[in-house]
Amino acid sequence: MTAELVRGQNHALPHTRLEIRVTAGAPVLACATLADDQGAVAGPEWVVHPGSPRLPGIEVSRQAAAALRFHVDLGALPGQVHLVHVLLALPEGTAGPGRFGATAAPFAAVTATDGTEIATFTLTGLDTESAVVALELYRRQGAWKVRAVGQGYAGGLAALFADQGLPEAAGFAAGVQEAVARHLAGAVQAPLTGTTGTTGPTGTTGATGAQDGARARSEGRRPAAAPGESAAPGAGAGAGGAGGAVNYTHPGRRTAAPPTPPPAASPTPPGEPPRPVAGDATGWSMDERLYNQVWGMFEDLARTVAAYRSAMDFAESRLDQELDRALSDPRQRIGGAGDAARAEARARHDRLAAQAREVLDRDLAQLAAESEVVEPALPPAYARWDSPVWHAYRVPMEIPMALRLGDVHLPERPDLRIPMLVRLPLERGLWIDSGRSGSDAALMTDDAQLRAAAVDTAVTLAARLLAVYPPGEFTVQVIDPAGSAAVPLAPLAMSGALDRPPAAGAAGVSDVLARLTQRVDLVQMALRGGAAESLPPDLDTAEQLLIVNDFPHGFDDRAVTQLRYLADEGPAVGVHLLMVANREDASAYGPVLDPLWRSLLRISPVPDDHLADPWVGHAWTYEPPVVPPGSQVLRQVLDRVAESRRTGGR
Repeated sequence: MTAELVRGQNHALPHTRLEIRVTAGAPVLACATLADDQGAVAGPEWVVHPGSPRLPGIEVSRQAAAALRFHVDLGALPGQVHLVHVLLALPEGTAGPGRFGATAAPFAAVTATDGTEIATFTLTGLDTESAVVALELYRRQGAWKVRAVGQGYAGGLAALFADQGLPEAAGFAAGVQEAVARHLAGAVQAPLTGTTGTTGPTGTTGATGAQDGARARSEGRRPAAAPGESAAPGAGAGAGGAGGAVNYTHPGRRTAAPPTPPPAASPTPPGEPPRPVAGDATGWSMDERLYNQVWGMFEDLARTVAAYRSAMDFAESRLDQELDRALSDPRQRIGGAGDAARAEARARHDRLAAQAREVLDRDLAQLAAESEVVEPALPPAYARWDSPVWHAYRVPMEIPMALRLGDVHLPERPDLRIPMLVRLPLERGLWIDSGRSGSDAALMTDDAQLRAAAVDTAVTLAARLLAVYPPGEFTVQVIDPAGSAAVPLAPLAMSGALDRPPAAGAAGVSDVLARLTQRVDLVQMALRGGAAESLPPDLDTAEQLLIVNDFPHGFDDRAVTQLRYLADEGPAVGVHLLMVANREDASAYGPVLDPLWRSLLRISPVPDDHLADPWVGHAWTYEPPVVPPGSQVLRQVLDRVAESRRTGGR
């Protein structure tokens, strides 16, 4: 029976291997401090945090998330550790809330590794605090217990660490926040759910994982909202403008609960996995249902693999412990008893591993079957370039909900690829990394090929954005200071999809940045003053995408400052960056450009396992969108876009 704790209450822990599962109304970061029998934390080396996520016996997530886990093995903690403080904090320097009182109360559940809840605690009563000691695990007379604490700190992590006696607490806290910011730049942001407490599959080895996820979607338990934003009307940028002349919120967002999908024509017999159906999720339209279904598959795969990895870790840990016990027993060091004990331990390990793999294979098969049904049903904005849907492409009259930036997959099933969908309008810029500091694929590609592949990726993404917006509602501008990308940019330039040729040289860089900076300033002032209708009649209010190639070549200090301004302020008023750059080329600027890189979502022109999911923090391999060799689909789509722009959509 689960113990529902209140502040100060404790509860015995029946297991040494535990998970602490935290859910919150906004992304939080996880830390833990280890203390001795006097409650003293020896130093920073006894703190586990996103920048140093593992210590013997405990592991935390590398990134901030609204749902995260602590993995704890009390038996593996150093012998001098008698107390573990479980800490939560809000990330600094993000668009999220700055205090716990501005979001839903965090909830912590201490569970066994099979998901069975032991104790829960809801951290109510927090207000101005931005860091909190949620729980403490402590050893008393050889037995471990958990205590609900809920002690908050308005001074954030710095105040919390100082209270625990850490030297230079402010600097250490700043380092933790910096580590979270670095990982945030590589995290895929999940849509917020509208149903409290519904997080999809449990991720345990005893759960049905993907099958439960499919049932959850078919039962309407996965409502949608934009990533990182509220579904309330006018929540997007520009909603405050009077007169409605400029409104950058998505026109299809609604406030009422979306309808559940219709029941399948032939119900699934009891005991059998649900038959996959395209659009088997909640939503007002088929596009919204497919979007929610894809995100549901993404979450199901993340949790299914997390359950498998946790089960394998348990099997390995149990094998190590049993082998250690066999070696430490003098009676089993000689003769056949020791060999028999070791053989039995390995047999148990193999049985546990086989059971975990069986569950994983079953869930992966279900997800693969769902993917085979969903992929052909995706509309152009969500579809691969080799999809037949592009052969019947017509310029749309409405903005879609989302855009496919590529695919992601995990090593347990590389052929099971999940579309990487991001909501429109884009909420952060994109950075296509043309450097060789990432994956093995990048290291095996020479610089020239990598830079060309990066520009090709930028062109395919720009073409897709142009293709999914109505005529005249999206414009692409290009900065190519040295003209080095003339060949890969040719499909955009020759089709007429660009309003003007790519800007070259320092003068061209300065001109484009000055115009876009002025546009951002004017739209911001109009919206803040409630006078959107007073914008100059010659101002292009269409969404703007600025492709910047070969940064920082051709950029002086003023241009760099303007670019940072566009990255920070542009998305809220319809100006978006698509950077093609090698960070090493801009190393002379030092930390000045760190906020720029963090503000952009990094993607790669070759496969790279740098993206993290928002649920368990797996490292996902991203693969960019690729036009099939010899295909003319990209040119045909751009020709239709250009023709529609010339004719005004007629």
